[in-house]
Amino acid sequence: MDALHEQTAVELRDRLRAGELTPAEVTEHFLDRIAARNADLGAFALVTPELARERVATLGSPSGTLWGLPTGDKDLFARAGVPTGFGSRALAGFVPDASDDVVRDLDAAGTVSLGRTTAPELGFPAYTEPLAGPVARNPWDLRLGAGGSSGGAAVAVAAGLLPFAPGSDGGGSVRIPAAACGVVGLKPSRGLLPSGSGVESPGGLVVNGPLARTTADTALLLEGMLARRTDGAVAHRYTLRTPAAHAGAYLAAARRGEVPGRDDDGGRFRLGVTTWSAWDDYYEITVDPEARAALDAGVAALTGLGHEVADHSWDPAPEYGDAFRSLWMGGASAVPIDDSAALDRLEPLTAWLIDRGRRVPARELVEALRTLSAFERRLIAGFGELDAVVTPALAMTPRPVGWFDADDPDRNFAQQCQYTPFTSWLNVAGLPAITVPTHWTDAGLPMGVQLIGRPGGELTLLALAAQLEDVLRWAQQHPPVW
Repeated sequence: MDALHEQTAVELRDRLRAGELTPAEVTEHFLDRIAARNADLGAFALVTPELARERVATLGSPSGTLWGLPTGDKDLFARAGVPTGFGSRALAGFVPDASDDVVRDLDAAGTVSLGRTTAPELGFPAYTEPLAGPVARNPWDLRLGAGGSSGGAAVAVAAGLLPFAPGSDGGGSVRIPAAACGVVGLKPSRGLLPSGSGVESPGGLVVNGPLARTTADTALLLEGMLARRTDGAVAHRYTLRTPAAHAGAYLAAARRGEVPGRDDDGGRFRLGVTTWSAWDDYYEITVDPEARAALDAGVAALTGLGHEVADHSWDPAPEYGDAFRSLWMGGASAVPIDDSAALDRLEPLTAWLIDRGRRVPARELVEALRTLSAFERRLIAGFGELDAVVTPALAMTPRPVGWFDADDPDRNFAQQCQYTPFTSWLNVAGLPAITVPTHWTDAGLPMGVQLIGRPGGELTLLALAAQLEDVLRWAQQHPPVW
C-alpha cells in the first residue's frame, strides 16, 4: 500500500469510512510531512498540530462528506481563536472571535485543519511572497514562486503536505498557483458556493474554490464546500445565481469523464481554443513558447479524445483595463485599516492599491461596474454554441522569487497581468474555469491549460479535466521535494 500522501483524497476518504484508517493516523502522517518539509517550502504560515489533534478527538463516527480528511485554512480565512495574519505585518497578532463561513462549512463536512496556508498580503498579488513571511516556494524548483494568492495551498497539495486545500479566487488566485505548481485548480461559477459565493464581493469577483492533485479530488472538495441542508439542497446564505447539481454529481463527472444525463454521443464537446485576453489592448501580452507548448499539448489531447475543436476569439475589449483597475482599487479601498502606523506597515503594492482606491470617485466606480457588466454579457454571448473554451493557464513559466517589482507598484501590477492575462476577466464574468497541467518543460516545470465553462458549467469542466487526466496522467508526476 502506498504511503498516505501518495493516495488520493478519494482513496483516503474511502479507507477512513471503511475503518481501514483512523483520522488520527491520517492527521499524524500529514503533520509529520509538514514538520519535515515546510521550512523549505513555506506552504504553511502557521501549523496548529494540537488544535488538529483536539479536532480529531471530537470527530466521532463517520459523518460529513469529508470526514477525517486533513486540509488547511488559507491565511485569508478567519478561524475563531487562531491567529490570522492575512499575510500582513499590519495585522500581525490578530485573533478573530468568529470563523468565516468557508471554515465552518468545511468543519461541518468533517475536515481537520492542520494550520494556515500561506497567502500574500490581503490576497492582492498573483504571487505569494509576503514580507510577513514565509515565502511560498515552488516545489518543482525552490528558486521559483508558487503563484498567488492561494500559493501556500498549492504548494501544500503539490508537495504532498495535504491531499487537497481550499483557496479563494478574485482575479485568478486559485488557478494561477495551481498552474504554477502543477495541480488542479477550480474557480466555480459566481453564486454556486454558499460561502465565498462572489455575490457579496465588490463586482462579484471573489469566489472560493478547491485545489487538488487529481480531478476527482478537486470535485470531492467542491462537494464538501457545497454546504447542504438535510434534504440535499444547497444551504445558500446569499442569493442563488447558479443552480447546484445534486449531491455527488460533481464527483461522478470527475470520475466518469462525462456529464450525467447529457444527451449526446458519449462525452464529446464543442471546444474553442484561444490566446485572446481582455488585457490585449492595455498591456503588451506575449504567450511564451512553453505556454504555447502546454496549450498545444492540451489541444492535441482533446482532439485525440474526439472533441470538436476550433479556433475561437472574442471581440477586442479596449475598455476592460481601466475599468478593472478602477474596480480592483475600489475594492482595496474598503480594507479595514485606517491607523497610520498600520498603514505604514503595508507593503508598497498594497499601500498603493488602498491609497489609489480611496481616491476613486464614486462616479468612476459606478461607470467601471457598468462597463464590466456589459463586458460580462458580451463575453458570455461570445461563447456561441461552444461548451467550453481552452486558453493557456499562464503566459510564462513560474516566475523567480523576487521577480515582481517590489518598489514600483504600477509596474508590479502590469507584470502580474502579463504573467496571468487569462484569469481576471473570468472573475468579472462570473464564469467557471479550471486549470490542469498538460506539459512539463525541459527544466521540469509544470505548465497547463485553462478550460472556461458557461455559467454553471462545472460538470462539463470536471468531465473534460478527467478525460485529459486519463490521457496525460499528471498525478503520477511528483516534484523533487516529494
